[in-house]
Amino acid sequence: MKIYHHLDFAKLTNCYLVVNEITKEALIIDPCKISNALIAQIEQDKYNLVAVLITHKHTNHYRGLKTLRKIYDFTVYAADNELASGMNILKDEGVKKIAGLNVEYFSLPGHSADSIVYKIGSVLFTGDVIFAGTIGSSSCSYTKKHLCKGIKSKIFSMNDDTVIMPGHGPMTSIGAEKEFNLDLNAQVLL
Repeated sequence: MKIYHHLDFAKLTNCYLVVNEITKEALIIDPCKISNALIAQIEQDKYNLVAVLITHKHTNHYRGLKTLRKIYDFTVYAADNELASGMNILKDEGVKKIAGLNVEYFSLPGHSADSIVYKIGSVLFTGDVIFAGTIGSSSCSYTKKHLCKGIKSKIFSMNDDTVIMPGHGPMTSIGAEKEFNLDLNAQVLL
């Protein structure tokens, strides 16, 4: 598996192209603004884009979907009915074989009601659930507490060396977040 990072500089949103090196199938996680560089990478390396995974329904995480649909034929996976076109709605947790890769997913609401985290190999794609040093914004103290509880039970139960590739900012690891995440360590004091 190869992972390529693309950044939408206008919104500072991360987009990831994940490639199965054996089958040359690819998927995109959170198609923010679609750049010429992303399209060129898919075309030049002759990748077959088979799926798009959305972490949550905030425009900066899916706004490139319309552009991609004009170029490629693929399946969209999301927790939101509208984004998934009523076909591939992800709920709770599970595993799907996508692009020849085992894609684990689990619901982790708090930043948004439809937040989904994807795990491929030893990499987590967290959208706006958790970032390097902090967590996603919440609408109130109750949802923030719920989000922190979900992160601790679902994410922090994984190996410390699991890589976190968030929707914004640099990548991190579970071990680093256990040690240094300001929001999660502040919750311990409450």
